[in-house]
Amino acid sequence: MSKIIITHSDKGEALAKYITNNGFEAEIMRSPKNYEELWNKYEALIFIGALGICVREIAAFLNDKKTDPAVINIAANGQFVQPVVSGHLGGANQLAEDISRLLGATPVVTTVSDTSGLWALDLLPEKHNWTLDCKGNLTQLMAAFVNKQKTALLLEVRDKGSLVLETEKPEHVDVFFSADEIKLEEYQVILAVTPFVHDFGAKVIYYRPKVVQLGVGCQRDLPFEAFEMELLSKLESQQISPLSIAAIGTVDLKANEKALIELSAKWNIPLNPFGEEVLSQYDIPNPSQKVSEVTGSYSVSEAAAMHLSGNALLVEKQKAKAGEKYFTFALAMDRNSERKGFVEFVGAGPGDPELVSVRGKRMLQTADMILYAGSLVPKELTNYAKPGCVVKSSAGMDLITQIESMKPYYDRELFVVRLHTGDPCIYGAIQEQMAIMDQLKWNYHITPGISSFQAAAAALESQFTIPEEVQTIILTRGEGRTPMPDREQLNKLARSQSTMCIYLSASIAEKVQAQLSEHYPPETPVAVCYKLTWKDEKIYRCTLETLAKTVEENNLKMTTMIVVGKAIDNRSGFSKLYDKKFTHAFREGK
Repeated sequence: MSKIIITHSDKGEALAKYITNNGFEAEIMRSPKNYEELWNKYEALIFIGALGICVREIAAFLNDKKTDPAVINIAANGQFVQPVVSGHLGGANQLAEDISRLLGATPVVTTVSDTSGLWALDLLPEKHNWTLDCKGNLTQLMAAFVNKQKTALLLEVRDKGSLVLETEKPEHVDVFFSADEIKLEEYQVILAVTPFVHDFGAKVIYYRPKVVQLGVGCQRDLPFEAFEMELLSKLESQQISPLSIAAIGTVDLKANEKALIELSAKWNIPLNPFGEEVLSQYDIPNPSQKVSEVTGSYSVSEAAAMHLSGNALLVEKQKAKAGEKYFTFALAMDRNSERKGFVEFVGAGPGDPELVSVRGKRMLQTADMILYAGSLVPKELTNYAKPGCVVKSSAGMDLITQIESMKPYYDRELFVVRLHTGDPCIYGAIQEQMAIMDQLKWNYHITPGISSFQAAAAALESQFTIPEEVQTIILTRGEGRTPMPDREQLNKLARSQSTMCIYLSASIAEKVQAQLSEHYPPETPVAVCYKLTWKDEKIYRCTLETLAKTVEENNLKMTTMIVVGKAIDNRSGFSKLYDKKFTHAFREGK
């Protein structure tokens, strides 16, 4: 966004320079005369001084909130920052928030949706990468929503934006996952995040996520205008919005087909040509011998749509005619965007419910079933569950029982959260679960979490690396009932004398101590960390030569991490990053 700061005094100019010197990119101009030129040139005009001066200077140029630049006024003392024009669409509200944080000022935002804590309906598309599609009166619908008239929220896809809306919905909003469940007469506003077209009349605001993949096969020299018109007609008959088409897929023989290139450019979506070796691998419902003779694959449109989406077909091959030429198309929805059965592996963090990620919390708040690792994850984390969510502990379950416990919910097209301690990638035992889910062709995704080794560094107030001395952190475990590869035995890893974070090994502390002592000095600092960030967290500092004794005396067995290395409690060594003589991309050395 191109921005200019306009000042009329020395004090205002000093404040402008302070703002730009602290990372805010903008030009500065003192008492300009060419306001019409500035109005047309810049996307944001930022005035410093009296609000009245700002209003008088811009009054003659005000036209439409959809096209006017953002205008902000800052008090000369830097205490208040107020959006004046184009608060939502122009981004003035957000700019005011940004500048206020930089100055420690108070943002004076008067837009009703902001002051009431409600969604800014016209900003949701930009925020969540959707396209706004409203055939009714948008202003009236937004006013009805802000005035808290009863609103239905239809979510027919699963993406980051739908997750936010579902977890942050106002009290006057009811959530639905099927259009058939909405009783139109009971609602004044309908917000629909969907690629599908429904008969909601003029009371709906559609948000179109790009989740539908379009596969196309065609004869040569397809006339573009007739092709586009017929395709739009076919999409309408299938009740699918063209605004939700994410990409076009075809065979590489059609990579230079003018009509496909023009459609790609006009709809602002990529054109992806694929070779026969890609397209021929799909088991499609409508194979064609003729297509095979020309392309080497029994399908173009269906196979391309399936390949792009990673999913089965939403609409099987349809034949159509544009002018004197024929084309086929097929549609498929992105696999991870469907509101079907889905499993999200969530990293719970080290234990404190507030240390789960924002995304992880949203997952817990929207899940229909939570299966949590009860022996390692505090039950308090499941308190985020919504009413009606089924919560089960997997502490007493084997692998097959875990899958069987999730399956009834998955088969009912519900959302399951598999909650693991720390980050699932570190001793999370998710690999074998994913292997079975792959066999079952389940949809799943992973939300990372904060690992206990990071919680240990925070609790110990230690940086686990030392400039020029220790630059490696090893995450490992000792050999107990689970064998370790010979090359990863602790005594071999200890040769580097890196910072070592040892999981799941308190019960074999004597063996750990003996192996580490082959290379670490006996006085090496050690921290034995029990239930990091839990309510009953305990940390015992010792040295390597007293490690086993410390573990035994405090009867430590489970949920214990052993940290070894000179980086514990270290305060020596300075990095180059903040050395005033050091030059890098953001600062010139002095």
